Amino acid sequence: MFTTSHFKSIVLILVLGFFTSCSDDDSNSTTTTTLETTTYSNLYAPQTGGQGQPVGGAFTKFSFSQNAIVTDDSWDIAFRGTTIVVNGGSAIGITDEPTRTGVGAVSMVSNSLDGVTQVPEASTFAQDAANTYAIPTGSGNGWYNYSSTTNIVSPIAGKIFVVKTHDGKYAKMEILSYYKDAPANPDASSLTRYFTFRFVYQPNGTTF
Repeated sequence: MFTTSHFKSIVLILVLGFFTSCSDDDSNSTTTTTLETTTYSNLYAPQTGGQGQPVGGAFTKFSFSQNAIVTDDSWDIAFRGTTIVVNGGSAIGITDEPTRTGVGAVSMVSNSLDGVTQVPEASTFAQDAANTYAIPTGSGNGWYNYSSTTNIVSPIAGKIFVVKTHDGKYAKMEILSYYKDAPANPDASSLTRYFTFRFVYQPNGTTF
């Protein structure tokens, strides 16, 4: 015989089953982003002038999220010769520099790319400003050493750049070469101003 108590029991079972199902669906909907190490080869960063002449020319702008050269305001960092600027801060005061529309900044870390597993403290990040580069220019100060004997530009080993992107995400980057096709031992015949670098882009967190 079907009684009121039976009916209440069935309703209770159905309700509990509903919430259990929702809980299972919620746990199953959690996704984990797999971060990948990407190598970008031969980003060409030409300039005009140099060797005592005023330096100019457009910067080559790069987006970490798109893994591509861009021409709009979605750029994160930009290259011209050995100079690198970030899409954050204010104008440095150099010819033909791009307009900054983002919140980008850079923290320089001495480590391997794999060894950097967390975004550094906010106080370690720098932005471009008047007469100031977030990534310093010149041999030994920023990303490279220059040999006056061989005229070779060599990326500094163990120098990692954690970049806050134009829209507040993060990427870590290691510059591998300044020469086309990244020769192991570049010489006077090697074509310059071709950046090869590795990076990891983090779209939704502060760990790598």
